[in-house]
Amino acid sequence: MSIKTIVFIALGLLMIYLLFTVGAPFLLALVVAIFLEPLNQLFMRKFRMNRLVAATVSSSIFTIILIGLIALLGVKVAAELIAFFKKVPNYFENANGFVDDLMLRAQSLYQNFPPDAVETLEGWLQGLTSTITKMVGSLSNTVISFASSIPGMFIFFIVFLVAVYMFSFSLNTMKATVLSMFDEKSQPQVDDVLNNLKKSIFGFLRSQFILSALTYIISLIGLLVLDVKYPLAIALLIIIVDIMPILGTGSVLVPWGTYLLVTGDLYAGVGLIILFLFITVFRRIVEPKILGDSVGIGSLSALISLYVGFKLVGVIGVFIGPLVVIVYMAARKAGLFQMKIKL
Repeated sequence: MSIKTIVFIALGLLMIYLLFTVGAPFLLALVVAIFLEPLNQLFMRKFRMNRLVAATVSSSIFTIILIGLIALLGVKVAAELIAFFKKVPNYFENANGFVDDLMLRAQSLYQNFPPDAVETLEGWLQGLTSTITKMVGSLSNTVISFASSIPGMFIFFIVFLVAVYMFSFSLNTMKATVLSMFDEKSQPQVDDVLNNLKKSIFGFLRSQFILSALTYIISLIGLLVLDVKYPLAIALLIIIVDIMPILGTGSVLVPWGTYLLVTGDLYAGVGLIILFLFITVFRRIVEPKILGDSVGIGSLSALISLYVGFKLVGVIGVFIGPLVVIVYMAARKAGLFQMKIKL
């Protein structure tokens, strides 16, 4: 493999990483613009519109539908989120009060024990208190980080909508610019790679949407069965942290379930722990299959790419890993990277 090829691959990987970090709203907007392109072509062909008018109409339709869905579905969730966040400080104060009361009761029980036994029990209780405090702190940090990210989500949403319009206006010229960077003989192969990438990336996003939707449904059903307040809001919080493997559903369900167990609510505490285990096992079993079928790669390849990407890059690697495999498979289908080992 030549140095030029290695540099090209390295730059491509860097570009993918940047797209999934700082360029996330633009990447999502580009995907939406590609999705809207058939509608643009329909308007241009049937209604004799120029590209600017057709792109404006299609992007406006998408924006109205998106905002309408957010208004219809988001009102209830937003109301539950506001009510939930108002009561979160009370939950943490009750947890701290319970831990302090537990320590006082324990001290009154073992104060007449031998000194060695008292020292051992105090060490055990301090360890238990530290564990409970860390769990409550983990849940607190998750809730606070989610609340603090809301302004950023709003900015992300605005930038995303503006970018949808801009990409829709210039999608054809962007593709022509990319193709012009290659030799005329290579342009058909590059065009094939871009078409295969489009199909695979749409499949990848579809798989992530399916997984998130299934996780939300399972979480919502579990919370409704356990008769938990604010099920829509909490299920949404679970989905958000589930997308980020460093946190995962355990960041919400495990500390919460442990707190309920310690405070005596065995039914809800055990139910939340079981819900966490079920969601975790369900995703680990279903995710490689759904991802593999959606993007056209095998389940084993999808699983390996997910794990290796996460280990190498972290949270972003969960998305970059499968995408690297997608790019490689698209290049091979177009006739690139046809390496054969000779003995």
